Amino acid sequence: MRVFVTGAAGWVGSAVTKELIQHGHKVLGLARSDATAEQITKAGGEVLRGDLEDLESLRKGAQETDGTLHLAFIHDFSNMTHATAVDRAAISALGEVVAGTGKPLIITSGSLIVANVDDAVATEDTDIDRNGPFDRWKSEDLIISLSKEKDVKGMVVRLTPTVHGDGDKGFVPGLIASARQNGAAIYVGDGSAQWPAVHRYDAAVLYRLALEKGKAGAIYHAAAEQGIAQKDIQGLIGKVLNLPVESKSLEEALPKLGFFAHVTNMDKPISSVKTQKELGWQPKELGLLADMEAHYFKDTAQSKYNF
Repeated sequence: MRVFVTGAAGWVGSAVTKELIQHGHKVLGLARSDATAEQITKAGGEVLRGDLEDLESLRKGAQETDGTLHLAFIHDFSNMTHATAVDRAAISALGEVVAGTGKPLIITSGSLIVANVDDAVATEDTDIDRNGPFDRWKSEDLIISLSKEKDVKGMVVRLTPTVHGDGDKGFVPGLIASARQNGAAIYVGDGSAQWPAVHRYDAAVLYRLALEKGKAGAIYHAAAEQGIAQKDIQGLIGKVLNLPVESKSLEEALPKLGFFAHVTNMDKPISSVKTQKELGWQPKELGLLADMEAHYFKDTAQSKYNF
């Protein structure tokens, strides 16, 4: 298949691009800059210049290919309302083109939008939380609606809060930097809040399998581990950095961790049993804690997030 990939040079998207090409697919990657275009070309893909707010470029990419993987997102936590609105406009534009064609359109969401389940692990069938601080859930509602009403072969891949691997610049490097800055590894409350996790290479395989085997209206969980306790994550950070590991109330943690005090306090374990069964997905890469020990404590490790 010739596949249109938004975010083709990003943290997950670059792994997806490599995975697709290794399995005989061709990639047309959306590029908004010369540097991004060069990355896509070096990986063996073709380039389409444009960006998420250039809807004509999105329509062109979907029109010229056999399927679309939409991974690009504006990670601006200071203006998430704008970021999610841009995401929905992009999905609508892509959906217009692929409606009635049978071409798959796979969008990206996050597992933190899944509603809490008392004393249970959320599944692909668990409802989403429409009362959370961000409205990215509207993108899921949109693609499912397009699947039901507009004959779009739409699917959702929910990524976990940390998609880890060597070179990660996401949440975990930010927590490590925060511990260095604060002189302590801090968790909220009793530290039992759990984050699911997946290695970026395992996530890339899931996107490919969804493209090849996925069904319209399906939701897939890219979770290799259903939950790792914050106390264990911070405990490892403290151990490696030789820093104390401290429990703080949410109010005490906020000045030190910023909005990540809220994020790390979210207890959101999720299951991917249904996803693995339906797609034959078998995660095989390092788990989060092992990956952290192997790759995350270099002096050069940085986060794209500010605390």
